[in-house]
Amino acid sequence: MADSRRIVAVIPARGGSKGIPRKNLRPLVGKPLIAYSIEVALGCRLLDRVIVSTDDTEIAAVARQFGAEVPFWRPETLARDETPTLPVLQHAVMEIEASGGTADWVMLLQPTFPFRRVYDLEAACGLMLEGEVDSVVSASEIPHHYHPLWAWRLEEDRLTPFLSGAERYHRRQDLPTLYYRNGAIYLVSRRTLLEDNSLFGKFCRPLVMPRFLAVNLDEEWDFLFAEFLLRQGLVGVG
Repeated sequence: MADSRRIVAVIPARGGSKGIPRKNLRPLVGKPLIAYSIEVALGCRLLDRVIVSTDDTEIAAVARQFGAEVPFWRPETLARDETPTLPVLQHAVMEIEASGGTADWVMLLQPTFPFRRVYDLEAACGLMLEGEVDSVVSASEIPHHYHPLWAWRLEEDRLTPFLSGAERYHRRQDLPTLYYRNGAIYLVSRRTLLEDNSLFGKFCRPLVMPRFLAVNLDEEWDFLFAEFLLRQGLVGVG
């Protein structure tokens, strides 16, 4: 790539999973779930390396089979249910640098999002290359039926608007457009990760994606839905 900054994709995939056992290796239409993230990352010409961070030998073998690197092992202390993502990425950067490598930017690709496109990854890199930003994070528009202005809470068995003033928003056309972080792509600078101790920093640019491309496979129903979308040709991959 013309720009001198090296962008490394990190796919975190620990062996344990409470919701769905061995989720990262579970077949989705004949292919392990983690393979979708590896293949889309390998297809992105702006990424210098594709690394899987894991504590699991079987996941490591499958990752290598599909073309990813597994140059280090994630310690058990960073592979627990309660482990946040930030220290996992910090560990990856430090391991890369300890072996003589460079990671100016890290693209976090959680393996539970199989429908990202190469276009989305390259668009995130493009936003980073356009200016001095700390991070680029994928986001999707909040559908009107989940909009916080239409949210209610229970007060002694009575429905009450969650936000004050929400009563005047009767039509979806009147609702302001809001977005949520969909979790599909995080692109973060080394400085933001290691010096600011953050995934976002002060200047976070959005990569707006359609909601159907950010389906997160976290529960059994999610797998059934994803299989339906794939088999019906309603989504593509790569």
